Amino acid sequence: MERILIMGLPGSGKTTLAHRLKIELMLADREVGWLNADEIRKKYDDWDFSQEGRIRQSKRMRALADESYKQYVICDFVAPLVDMRNNYKADWTIWMDTIQEGRYADTNAMFVEPEVYDFRVTEQNSEKWAEFIAGHILDKRRRPVFDWKKETVQMLGRWQPWHDGHRALFERLIARTGQVIIQIRDVQGWQGSNPFAINQVTRFIRRDLDPLFQGQYEIQVVPNIVHIGWGRGVGYTSGEEIFVESIAKISATTIRKELNLGK
Repeated sequence: MERILIMGLPGSGKTTLAHRLKIELMLADREVGWLNADEIRKKYDDWDFSQEGRIRQSKRMRALADESYKQYVICDFVAPLVDMRNNYKADWTIWMDTIQEGRYADTNAMFVEPEVYDFRVTEQNSEKWAEFIAGHILDKRRRPVFDWKKETVQMLGRWQPWHDGHRALFERLIARTGQVIIQIRDVQGWQGSNPFAINQVTRFIRRDLDPLFQGQYEIQVVPNIVHIGWGRGVGYTSGEEIFVESIAKISATTIRKELNLGK
């Protein structure tokens, strides 16, 4: 039996995805169970949302999953705390990162974004993501792990903000070696512009890339680099990538002006 955890803030689409994922796995002739957190709380008449109550709920969900005879057990619940996720010990973790805040302030306040997960879903499109995730689970395709000794392409920039042109460049570059190091210049406020902090830029990039490219890129924060120099025979190359006009004309400066964030 494999435990599948679908976690995220209330209203992020966990239950909708769970329903669709169950269908996709059953279409592949798999036996699938489904534990919905609200239904379990209703069954046990336990509506305690204190930290202790939430921890108890996570242990209960794990125990119920372990009792199942199904091949897969899908569990959808918020799991805002790392301890809750550790208690459930999912074989596959799906993070529904589709909203900034849920409808409950106390849950928003305690929610800790996961650092370890198998899938990060950034849009509420259950049919698309259920098919994608089910395919990976059925084939046991884990996300790649970044290999620091593997040949890698560098992307250096301010990313103020990260936009579709940057995404097109990333896709072009990752095709070269299979992994990319994205370096963020620490420039917030430089030259009276560059409004986004490092943590904001990082989030923009991860929300865009994680669904398909987890494990194939890493992010590094670097100083405000304005020149790159090298001697002869350094073992790497450099070059400008040329794109069609619709991509090339995308401008972070224009985007900032449209957002009323300065020049």
